[in-house]
Amino acid sequence: MVYALFSLGLLAAVAAVYTAAIGYLWLRQERLLFEPTPLPAGQPLVEDADVHEFTIDVPGAKLSAAQLRLPEPRGVVFFLHGNSGNLKDCLVDLDAFREVNFDVVMFDYRGYGKSTGCIASEQQLRADVRAVWDQFYEQYQGKRVVISGQSLGTALAAGLAAELCAAGRSPDLTLLVSPYSSMRALADELYPWVPRQVLRYPLHTAEHAARLSGPLILIHGDKDELIGIHHSHALRTAAPAAQFLCVEGAGHSDLHKFPSFRKALAGALGCL
Repeated sequence: MVYALFSLGLLAAVAAVYTAAIGYLWLRQERLLFEPTPLPAGQPLVEDADVHEFTIDVPGAKLSAAQLRLPEPRGVVFFLHGNSGNLKDCLVDLDAFREVNFDVVMFDYRGYGKSTGCIASEQQLRADVRAVWDQFYEQYQGKRVVISGQSLGTALAAGLAAELCAAGRSPDLTLLVSPYSSMRALADELYPWVPRQVLRYPLHTAEHAARLSGPLILIHGDKDELIGIHHSHALRTAAPAAQFLCVEGAGHSDLHKFPSFRKALAGALGCL
């Protein structure tokens, strides 16, 4: 009798701890998914004279954006960064884009860099992406358009590209670097004990990639320990026409340093 009561009490305690942990993940998952590094409002993002800063008003926030603006660009790369840092980390190696005569537009999500506000939902995040794109797309009428994302940004990039395809304005290229098939699939790997219903940011990259009507390139390091290369293989299953580059020896955060990545980027943009 005592043993039975003890067992019931232990099960109740374990259940209470599990329920509390699930509740915490539901309420605070933004802290797990997003790792912003804020910047002072007056701090320049970069000193390059051809990089211009903008502030874009969205409901409840002001988003910090930057544009590499060349005199007569062939087109633009609209780039969506990963889940950590800010634009200062992205505004490096811009010579690779200058050499192929492509502008670059990027922005910081809410709470990142000099952007105000807080990320509250996937719908809000995707709406912000579209709001920033809408500020710039008219400048590039008749020019080449590349929608690109890295890590977290790959689902957002695939989603925007799919929207443009549905509207009859397919980008000339969608480029996904270190992509995941979905945040739900990634969470299943990292937190197998968490019910799927808890995740408020499913971020279905593969579903959007399957709807693309234009070229898609996937680039992944074979030593990526955060987002395994099998996620790119899953995306190829969803979008069989996608081109795939495996960067041997590259991990998740150092892929851009490998010559094969830089050569592939220059080649893809140079051929457009």
